[in-house]
Amino acid sequence: MSDCCNDKSCELEKLREGQSTTLKIVLAINVVMFAVEFAAGILAASTSLMADSLDMLGDALVYGFSLYVVARSDAWKSVSAFFKSGIMAAFGVFVLVEALWKAWHPVTPAYEMIGSVGLLALAANAYCLYLLTRHREDDVNMRSVWICSRNDIIANVSVLVAATGVLVTGSQWPDVLIGAGIAILFLRSSWYVFTDALGTLKIHNAQVL
Repeated sequence: MSDCCNDKSCELEKLREGQSTTLKIVLAINVVMFAVEFAAGILAASTSLMADSLDMLGDALVYGFSLYVVARSDAWKSVSAFFKSGIMAAFGVFVLVEALWKAWHPVTPAYEMIGSVGLLALAANAYCLYLLTRHREDDVNMRSVWICSRNDIIANVSVLVAATGVLVTGSQWPDVLIGAGIAILFLRSSWYVFTDALGTLKIHNAQVL
């Protein structure tokens, strides 16, 4: 029987299996939560919920692509990270545009739905972050995935703040401003993931040469 304490290929295979299992679980969670939050965002007329639901969709795509490159080279993992960076940037721009639209077409969102769905999303993402933390330092692929999950927690807490703000003020502005803030977080994280992937790709190319 193979002993993984002495067999490096066995250790690597076990690591990849662990990454794959974790990514499948968080992928399923994000697909379900995207559907829930997107529907709730429309019903509640909430910019922050819509932003968070799009984040869930983006993460589902990210986790799916990350799953594809788990057993591939650092170059492929860097490509995956570039893909994730593009997704985060695209959704950031989309939500900013949606926030501007709401600013010109005011509708007071339903804070009850924002708060309840926000709590559900926070619980789901907290579990995802817990699963991903053990793989945080594995490689650029899993590192970028962990960053996406960490951002989800920040976004979820922000949604709850938005719900409280709407309740207290009776205005749409807390929801709109929080939604815009989540979008800015997407854009900032997109740049970090992009530069991290670029650095890893340069190291890989230097080793090949």
